[in-house]
Amino acid sequence: MHEYSEVSDDIICALGAAAGEDAVLIAEPMSAHTTFKIGGPADVVVEPRAIEGVVGALNVCAIAGVPVTVVGNGSDLLVSDRGIRGVVVLLGKNYSNVRVEGTRVVAQAGALLRDVALAAAEAGLSGLEPLWGIPASVGGACHQNAGAYDGTTGELIESLTAYVPGRDLPDGSREKGVVRTFTRDELGFGYRKSRVASEGLVVLEATFALMPDMEASIRGRMDDYQRRREEKQPLEMPSAGSTFKRPEGYFAGKLIMDAGLRGARVGGAQVSEKHCGFVVNTGGASATDVSALIEHIQDEVRSQFGVELEPEVHRVGDW
Repeated sequence: MHEYSEVSDDIICALGAAAGEDAVLIAEPMSAHTTFKIGGPADVVVEPRAIEGVVGALNVCAIAGVPVTVVGNGSDLLVSDRGIRGVVVLLGKNYSNVRVEGTRVVAQAGALLRDVALAAAEAGLSGLEPLWGIPASVGGACHQNAGAYDGTTGELIESLTAYVPGRDLPDGSREKGVVRTFTRDELGFGYRKSRVASEGLVVLEATFALMPDMEASIRGRMDDYQRRREEKQPLEMPSAGSTFKRPEGYFAGKLIMDAGLRGARVGGAQVSEKHCGFVVNTGGASATDVSALIEHIQDEVRSQFGVELEPEVHRVGDW
């Protein structure tokens, strides 16, 4: 462990007991767990394989007062070059089961939207086609109500099961959390927002309510959306997807292009020449490079057009 770690050996042992000793990684580089391919080491990463392990690990951190960060596919994260202090609970391939139940698809939080959409297509269930190219996990998609091509995650969710953190205690720690199931109407989905985000819920499993259709028709729509993405987006380069939220009345990519920032660079970070709404890692970009480029874009767009661009990318870690 590095000297500034906030995680004691006792806590590491407790995490191993909760999630399995082989599920605990020490000083794990977060660049391996983000689509930007950027990020320094996390003190401890836990990769639970069952709901009991997820809840157990979160409760260990709550009781001990250790900072915890939940990461899915890392597709909207910019992790500091210094990494993340405390514990990262990683819900990725380790926690990604998908099952079909009639006209519903039930997916664990770590399942990729792509895999959920493919399972739905194979079962002749429609609705997820616009979302299938979004590189988000189910948990991340619910957190920010990910959407594309006029489709959103929230409108397809029937219910989700989540870990609800406990209250803060006077000694600075937290109570154990509880597991609760929410209906769509309880989740406050809006443009890039949800109750999941505002209340710090941790998605464990989500149920999508879909409509029957012919598999060939579903796959045809999926192929069409994929072609459109490949034509317009820099999918061949590491990024965190759209860098900025859509400002009311404008398109972020057009504002950035009109500001003369196509191809603008800071170190290894660059405004994509293919789509100005994306900041990409051209190779060896640091989180500091990306952050500086984002601030430069914001300054130029504000100066030239009086529009505030709000990042869609979330900065996490030790900044």
